[in-house]
Amino acid sequence: MLRGDRGSRVELKDTAQIRQMRAAGRVVAGTLDLVRLEARAGMSTAELDALAEDSIRSAGAVPSFKGYYGFTGSICVSVNEEVVHGIPRADRVLATGDVLSVDCGAILDGWHGDSAITFVVGGPQAGTEQDRAHLNACETAMWRGIAEMYPGNRLGDIGYAIESYVASLGDYGNVREYGGHGIGSEMHMEPHVLNYGKRRRGMRLQEGMCLAIEPMLTRGTRSVVPLDDGWTVVTEDGQPAAHFEHSVAVTADGPLVLTARDENRETLARLGFRDPDDSGIRVG
Repeated sequence: MLRGDRGSRVELKDTAQIRQMRAAGRVVAGTLDLVRLEARAGMSTAELDALAEDSIRSAGAVPSFKGYYGFTGSICVSVNEEVVHGIPRADRVLATGDVLSVDCGAILDGWHGDSAITFVVGGPQAGTEQDRAHLNACETAMWRGIAEMYPGNRLGDIGYAIESYVASLGDYGNVREYGGHGIGSEMHMEPHVLNYGKRRRGMRLQEGMCLAIEPMLTRGTRSVVPLDDGWTVVTEDGQPAAHFEHSVAVTADGPLVLTARDENRETLARLGFRDPDDSGIRVG
């Protein structure tokens, strides 16, 4: 265990535990792929939630979100102006062209995986050029943050990489009220991971640390408002939002993306990251 900035304990994992987290991450990855494949106009977000829960439980895992501080869904489903924590509902029916963010967590053998994607209902062709640019910007910001996850770097390097990239585009708001977190034997652990920061500031990254990196980008102002349901967060100006997330381990060889999906393999190779299913991975 590592002592955190506020006296809290930061969990460091060994090689075997990292492998267990990858197993949980594969469940999450498969569920997100399934939800994106099945999401279509006329479907309710509650139907998507039932599909996701079945996928998670069929893999021998348990949904991390269901019952978490009273949350009623197995996934968070946030539509258009909803930024994060959207509650699945039978009366929330999808339409072609909706910008849909899905956040999924699973527990397998006591270890957590947590990941999120954003896509357009009906496929990329159903969205606008503005939609595609927005989603690409958010996903790229996530990868910029992940690329800083080497031993010896600091949390501020992750936040700075995300913030400076978003600022360079000039078209998006970088939500500051919510961010990433440590993950492992619990879903939300220390440290909190800001999506903004200063280089060489904050906790030093060490092998075995596992963090969820998750920028949230709005198309207008970055201001957000929580709804009265106690969960759903929306953009103040009603503009669409995007949210991407991966759970990632710090290793001597660089970031190990524990929730990587098959479609991410090209990106992992381009960035020089190891395949998370490589049997030669060692931590510590």
